[in-house]
Amino acid sequence: TAAERAKRTLSSGTEATLEIDALFDGIDFYTKISRARFEELCSDLFRGTLQPVEKALADAKMDKGSIHDVVLVGGSTRIPKIQSLLQNYFCGKPLNLSINPDEAVAYGAAVQAAVLSGDTSDKIQ
Repeated sequence: TAAERAKRTLSSGTEATLEIDALFDGIDFYTKISRARFEELCSDLFRGTLQPVEKALADAKMDKGSIHDVVLVGGSTRIPKIQSLLQNYFCGKPLNLSINPDEAVAYGAAVQAAVLSGDTSDKIQ
C-alpha cells in the first residue's frame, strides 16, 4: 500500500510521497510527509512497542541490565524512532543490526526447535 511504501521510505529517508489513485469519488490523493511528522502521528504506537519487551523481561524474570544483545525482529524495527526508543530503553546499549529483521523470527524459531529437540551444541547460539 501507499502507507507501507511511505513507512519504508521514511525508514531510510527524511521525506516520503504518498500517492493514492481514486481515493474518494475518483479523486486522486497526493501529499508529502516528513519523518518528523510521521513520528509525531505514530508516537503512541511507537511507545507501545516497549510493552511486549517489558512483558518478556518480566515473564523471564530478567532485568534489562542483564540483556547482552538486543536483536530486532520484524520489518518495522527498521524505523529509526523505534530503534531509538529501544536503545534508550536498554540504557544506550547498541542494537544488534547484523541480523535481517525479516529473517530473525525464522532464526529464533530454528534455535528454539533445536533447544526443544535437546540440541545443546554451540552451533545454535
